[in-house]
Amino acid sequence: MSHSGEFVGKFVRVKAAALLSLGLLAFAGGATGAVAQEDIKVKIAPGLPYVDVTIGGRTVRIMRNQDTKHKLTNSFTKTSRACPPFCIQPLQPAPGVNTVAELELLEFLKNKVETGKGVLVDARIPAWFKKGTIPGAVNIPFTLFDKKNPYRDRILVVLGARKLEDGTWDFGGARELLLFCNGPWCGQSPRAIRNLIAAGYPPEKLHYYRGGMQAWQILGLTVVKPAIASARK
Repeated sequence: MSHSGEFVGKFVRVKAAALLSLGLLAFAGGATGAVAQEDIKVKIAPGLPYVDVTIGGRTVRIMRNQDTKHKLTNSFTKTSRACPPFCIQPLQPAPGVNTVAELELLEFLKNKVETGKGVLVDARIPAWFKKGTIPGAVNIPFTLFDKKNPYRDRILVVLGARKLEDGTWDFGGARELLLFCNGPWCGQSPRAIRNLIAAGYPPEKLHYYRGGMQAWQILGLTVVKPAIASARK
């Protein structure tokens, strides 16, 4: 069995409730700190210095880097990549899908992920995920949503879908998903979204963070490194 197959075999054995309450990643650092609100000069928005997200009993504080002279030094400073495959993505990856920015993503974490009604999906390949992700995200690589993946149906079940006796799907109980990847030039999450819709997932239950990790890091927002990776490349 391939590395991907080994991962999915383990993944699909996790019940949806356990997946959402415990998460697939353990945070390396990122715990809340005793920073007074008045000491936070670089806020997320007026009146919003930070957002605390609690998933699986672990709380992570999302806030912006307080160093106003800080600059990125990683690969997200790069402006140009060969297209294809790194082409600029449309604002809406498919009809009916809601495109969001950072404030809406934070609201999704609080209102959907914390309550077990939604999943924040890092759709990148594991090699990218290991470098750092958005707090609360679960790594489900975009390739796993492909119809050729023999485990795709099991993943849909974990996400709350129900396969009926006649072979059709009932997505009435499926969770809302917010997917992201590396940024506006990355096609991994748009491809995952289109494959989910092709499988029957309702587009109104899908959200797309187009800015991805590049925009998240440019804004100096909290990034966590997973203590356990979701899959191997």
